[in-house]
Amino acid sequence: MKVLAIDTSTYALGVSLLDGERIIGEHMTNLNKNHSLRVMPAIQALMNECEVKPAELDKIVVAKGPGSYTGVRIGVTIAKTLAWSLKIPLAGVSSLAVLAASAYFYPSYISPIFDARRGRVYTGLYRFEDGKLVAVEEDQNIALTDWCSQLKKLDREVLFLGEDVHLHAESIQEIMADQALLKGGLAASPRPSDLARLGLHEPAADLHSFVPNYIRLAEAETKWLEQQKAEE
Repeated sequence: MKVLAIDTSTYALGVSLLDGERIIGEHMTNLNKNHSLRVMPAIQALMNECEVKPAELDKIVVAKGPGSYTGVRIGVTIAKTLAWSLKIPLAGVSSLAVLAASAYFYPSYISPIFDARRGRVYTGLYRFEDGKLVAVEEDQNIALTDWCSQLKKLDREVLFLGEDVHLHAESIQEIMADQALLKGGLAASPRPSDLARLGLHEPAADLHSFVPNYIRLAEAETKWLEQQKAEE
């Protein structure tokens, strides 16, 4: 089974090709540039390099969020379009799970972090059991201090993972002290090959009802609703 995976949910644009469990190719960039202009050329270049034709694809996998509102929407739209036009299954995978999957070596709890502004984060709690990534707590948008207070009660070391960890490092360490292990920078970027592997055996989504998982409204929508309520 040949799988094309697409992740545009963060600054790190990534696409990968799998043939069964084997990685055929992978393309990643970590640039603050418009994904909408770069993702299709990236897909085309990777498929040309790997000598895979669109008709040979068996499945599309996409990172469905949370993450950048615009980025998630771009990735899901392209993935749905490709799956529909090629008449092949589409599967969505949590963008936080993809990030957590990069810590396959870690024996305890993993908390992938995307900054959600104003002291809040997108996060969830994961761990590996028998080599398989398992969600212990579902993805959520939560105040970081509340999240750390919850994790403190586990009385186990927790790996905080992601490029945005440095934004919250002081608050994490203040609450959790030595119970927290922080890993950020480029080494903590989600890999599209991990996305492909996570989505390989996921059931197919319904193309018509499949939507991004933003977890919360975009800031512009929230402000608009607040304004509407105030006017009423």
